Amino acid sequence: MYFYLSKTVGIFAVPSNVILLIIILGLLSWRTRYGKRMTVAGVFLLLVAGMTPIGTALLLPLEDRFPQWDAAGKAPDGIIVLGGVLNTYISRHRHDMSLDSSAERLFAAVDLDRRYPAVRILFSGGNSNLIFKAAPEADLAVQFLERLGVPSDHILVDRTSRNTLENALNARKIAAPKPGERWLLITSAFHMPRAIGIFRGVGFPVEAYPVDWKTGGWADLVALPTSPLGGISRLNLAGREWTALLVDWMTGHMPALFPGPADISAARSGGWANNRS
Repeated sequence: MYFYLSKTVGIFAVPSNVILLIIILGLLSWRTRYGKRMTVAGVFLLLVAGMTPIGTALLLPLEDRFPQWDAAGKAPDGIIVLGGVLNTYISRHRHDMSLDSSAERLFAAVDLDRRYPAVRILFSGGNSNLIFKAAPEADLAVQFLERLGVPSDHILVDRTSRNTLENALNARKIAAPKPGERWLLITSAFHMPRAIGIFRGVGFPVEAYPVDWKTGGWADLVALPTSPLGGISRLNLAGREWTALLVDWMTGHMPALFPGPADISAARSGGWANNRS
């Protein structure tokens, strides 16, 4: 049920969808008292979203929440790579692998495999499309990793996960981490706070390895978008992620509203895991 609600009701967590709905409703009720006001308000919001750095301002706290990974200490025992890096629809119809903008997650895994030859890589990603049915994303990811030289016996696969909660639950079962092991979590920087929070919630302590940065830093706040509506994509990413953070916290999937690089001893105790298993 959680998955289906996120794919339906979750549409309204995307700011541009809400703005477009306001404009459409305004046009449909143009002759009413509020029709013109709604249309004007919608167009105004669209311009603000597209031509100001508001999306950047919302993305920056997400991306800056976790620093880049510190390699000091023992070598990692395993790496978890979250899906969302391959376009399964295009890949199926073009009979080749089509990478999405988050493909840096895969390249980071390949780099770590070369630096740490004994590491295990768990790719977690099934088919997250609500209507379109295709082969699990994990099958394509395995092909990609093997093409770039990752030995097949280094790769673990989760073919069923459709969202971050299922990523965490399935990863805990497949990886079966032992006390003292060091596992890294690779995902986009803006997604890292929620991903870490959910993994903590299921009792799987992982270290953040953020990639796929969408901003260059706080200096971006004084840089206007390069096109009239160029800021909308950043606003959509941030709006959806902040909404998901709130929902996952309210539904008990995370122990904190805005997880950060704090001590994770509570997650190691497994207390939250009992509620999510």
